[in-house]
Amino acid sequence: MSTPAEPSAVAGGETDPAAATPPSSGSRVLVVWTVVLAAFVLAADQLTKWWAESALTVGGEPIPLVGELLQLRLIYNPGAALSIASGYTWILTIVVTVVVVFIIRAIGRLGSRGWAVALGLLLGGAVGNLVDRLVREPGFARGHVVDFIDYAGFFVGNVADIAVVSAAVLIALLSLRGIGLDGKRHTDEKSGDQLDDEPGDQLADKPGEKPGDEPGDEPGGRPAGQGDPA
Repeated sequence: MSTPAEPSAVAGGETDPAAATPPSSGSRVLVVWTVVLAAFVLAADQLTKWWAESALTVGGEPIPLVGELLQLRLIYNPGAALSIASGYTWILTIVVTVVVVFIIRAIGRLGSRGWAVALGLLLGGAVGNLVDRLVREPGFARGHVVDFIDYAGFFVGNVADIAVVSAAVLIALLSLRGIGLDGKRHTDEKSGDQLDDEPGDQLADKPGEKPGDEPGDEPGGRPAGQGDPA
């Protein structure tokens, strides 16, 4: 009869903490909230695109929201942001798919609420535009993305783009603060390592020396050059 597997052991017969410790409940909560946020972004993106297609027409007169700074204008974008790489839609589809897979794998290591928000926004935005490329005309993996938010004529985007840009800004801020995906401040760890390496009160390396002996003292604490008392 087989027995339950025991936690792996390291040298000295001690149990490996990484193998014996299950994922914390806090980490699982972050994963759930990341997925919920991604689903919300995806739903908002697809619903607003559906509304744009039903309320706006391609080539129609823009609808101003904030004068000419922010308008509603429907276009179908075969490329990336700013219509870059418009002739390589299928390559963009592959790239976005790889990014989505990477995000999903990274979610399992979450230990920071900031990173949970960033990855939730990034995942929802990436999947939102990926859905367009997979299911819209002119065909699978070559679909054109629905864009309808005109930013002063510079470029036209959608809700998914807003989520992706917001995630990029948040990731940059977290990186500048040294906060890793696991929630630890890596700058603090480096500072601690440097302090550990600084010379402090250490035992003397020379044979016969004792802690507290000054440089140049003979063993026993007598200054160099002084003999035994008469």
